[in-house]
Amino acid sequence: MYLPPQFRSADFQIAAELMRAHPFASLISTDQEGAPFVTHLPLHLEEDSAGPVLLGHCARPNPHWRYLADRPRALVTFMGPHAYLSPRVYPDLQRVPSWNYLAVHCTVTATLVDEADAKDRLLKKLIADHEPEYAAQWRGLGEDFARRMLAGIVGFELHVSEFQCKLKLNQHRPEAHRAMAAAYAAGSDQENELARWMDRLGLGGTA
Repeated sequence: MYLPPQFRSADFQIAAELMRAHPFASLISTDQEGAPFVTHLPLHLEEDSAGPVLLGHCARPNPHWRYLADRPRALVTFMGPHAYLSPRVYPDLQRVPSWNYLAVHCTVTATLVDEADAKDRLLKKLIADHEPEYAAQWRGLGEDFARRMLAGIVGFELHVSEFQCKLKLNQHRPEAHRAMAAAYAAGSDQENELARWMDRLGLGGTA
């Protein structure tokens, strides 16, 4: 993505925090004709000595897993909080509207996961992320039901080789920071989150 230096973060832990807080991602690769193909899905991030890996799955009828089998290299994007930026935050009138946002892009290499027990372990990690209480219900549904459900999906491990993290918060316009932070703090949930990130990065109190 376009990444001006003032918006770039090289801190993977910031990227990881955004991916965990906003796990509904876009997995992008190419189909058999070379056209872009996108699947929107939740992903679970793990970090170990081998590097970061994103775990997920798609429905078996979704052809994306076949495309990953043929061409494992892909892109995953995460969109964090985002909101309109009014030119009213500037002390002068010769300004235009913009949009602030936090985003992470990961270049990945896919490994398919299609063995039942391995898919079950993968699903339990996603369950733990989003509804830990459901784990007991999943275990209680019975082996036959679980086997049928697992047969209907294909899992994958997406090994992260590169990442880009963009924190677009008008860093290069300090004269607008105080008014922008105040406007975001009084706004929507997305704007509130941007205000918290501004405060975290030391941008909210600048005159």
